[in-house]
Amino acid sequence: MSTILIVEDNAMNLKLVRDILEHAGHSTLETASGEEGVRLASARRPDLVLMDIQLPDIDGIEALRLIRADAMLDAVPVLAVSASVMPEDLRQIVACGFDAYVTKPIALKPFQAMVRRFLKHGRSA
Repeated sequence: MSTILIVEDNAMNLKLVRDILEHAGHSTLETASGEEGVRLASARRPDLVLMDIQLPDIDGIEALRLIRADAMLDAVPVLAVSASVMPEDLRQIVACGFDAYVTKPIALKPFQAMVRRFLKHGRSA
């Protein structure tokens, strides 16, 4: 069973993603805070991280930078999850080193396929 860390400050979005993942048989770790997401990633070493970009403390880009600074987490795929789909936002997110981008609202089948691909192939997916 895979463990997936969800870093999302919107309770409804968090519940939706958790329900989708748990229905597929995954275990989830959850937090609404970027700093707590970094702490959980370091402590629990999940198989995949789903990171919201807009968070109340540090944003998802800073959280990713901190996660990537930990050599023990280098192989863990981190996917950006955001409703912000402006071309310049997308360029910045990709340039920061996220492994992929998931738009909100989440499209069920493409989301499930992306999660399966990254769990199977890691960051090389």
